[in-house]
Amino acid sequence: MPQQPPIRSNPARPSRPDASMSLITNVMDHSLDDGYAESAARKKAAGESGMPKTVRAKLGLAGGLVLAGLVVTVGAAQARVAAPVVAKERQELIDRIDKETAAADELEGTVDKLRDDVNARQREALRHTGGNPQADLVSMLAGASEVYGPGMRLVVDDAKEAGTSGGGNPRGTSGFSDTGRVRDRDMQRVVNGLWQSGAEAVSINGQRLTALSAIRAAGDAILVDNKPLVPPYTVLAVGEGKRLSARFQDSPDGLYLQALKDNYGIRSSISVESDLLLAAAPSVIVRTAQPSTEKGTS
Repeated sequence: MPQQPPIRSNPARPSRPDASMSLITNVMDHSLDDGYAESAARKKAAGESGMPKTVRAKLGLAGGLVLAGLVVTVGAAQARVAAPVVAKERQELIDRIDKETAAADELEGTVDKLRDDVNARQREALRHTGGNPQADLVSMLAGASEVYGPGMRLVVDDAKEAGTSGGGNPRGTSGFSDTGRVRDRDMQRVVNGLWQSGAEAVSINGQRLTALSAIRAAGDAILVDNKPLVPPYTVLAVGEGKRLSARFQDSPDGLYLQALKDNYGIRSSISVESDLLLAAAPSVIVRTAQPSTEKGTS
């Protein structure tokens, strides 16, 4: 029995590297649709091209191109003509804004000068006339004149860790967020404590306080008569230095400040001064009263 030759299998064809991307490969290899390709082949075989054959068609194509070029040219010309006009109007608007801004600045300067003049006249009206000691006292208490004498210096500053949330709250108001910062309520208590301890004149960061002064907050900033203050807050109080300092530290407001220092790290320091100078208040409202000439009815 003849021996059959061994059956040899066909060698495996190497696979294409992009075999897994058959869809993308097909799109790249056949970018033109089959229908378009057949139509182009028929036109080529018939000797047809995309250009017009008749003279009328050629004239129509030429006219269309000329019209398109004319439209583009006219648009460019109009833009070039309008550009200087737009630039001129823009410059006129800028000049007008600059002029009005300068006028507003001038008016603001005039208002400041008039305000300073009014303040000076008000302070002068409160000054002593003819050496009247009562007028001197009124002028000092009203903040219309500067005050010079002994007293105490109190410096209050935020805690070093200002910004971290604290646990309790020694300020006596529910919901008051403590971040280690000095608040307007703290400065109010400090100033009121100094008045009650015998201070004759008080200022914060050079801002003289009067009976009409307001200490309030705007966000995290402390305002004194609508002027923002920046820590540290230096409080100057004119009075009997040692006695004023001792009475303030023993007062409820002094103990309150010490509690803030012990529990929340708010920094404070007190020193007795022999010579202090407090400037006059920047704005003093003068109110006058006259006895009524009308007789009361019985």
